[in-house]
Amino acid sequence: MRKIIFFLLVLAMAGCGFRPMYSDNIADIYVAPVSGVNGIELRNALNAQFGGQKDATAPYVLKVNLMGPSTKYKALNPTGDATWQEISMRATYTLTHNGKQIASGTEVASESYTFVRYLVAANASYNNAVKNTINVLGNKIGARAIAETRRYETDADNDK
Repeated sequence: MRKIIFFLLVLAMAGCGFRPMYSDNIADIYVAPVSGVNGIELRNALNAQFGGQKDATAPYVLKVNLMGPSTKYKALNPTGDATWQEISMRATYTLTHNGKQIASGTEVASESYTFVRYLVAANASYNNAVKNTINVLGNKIGARAIAETRRYETDADNDK
């Protein structure tokens, strides 16, 4: 019964003109280089979300300024040693279309990780937290950029 209801719902949605935002995850957005090793990772994540790296002649240009990572203690054991830390990163971005700014904003992402005494394990926990935080920032900024390009194109089509 659920399959039939789902099929009917999909069929009804197909006739109304509904198109998911991520149906064709390709966006003609050039992501300007972001400084630092973490910036390279963020740029790669954004390019992957936009369907691959575009050249600087793309109509949309996304400029990102990545700050961080910063850490703070979340938990201490009775001796005063840190056992849990949180890493956070902040990114500001500007999206332009042919030189005209159409969106800007700030995104923040954070992740907690276990801080242990063993150097290799502590470094692995930290590096995984940084990588996950960069992926979250990339998802947030990428979704906003795709939504803004779609909105801008729809508004431009309506003005014609």
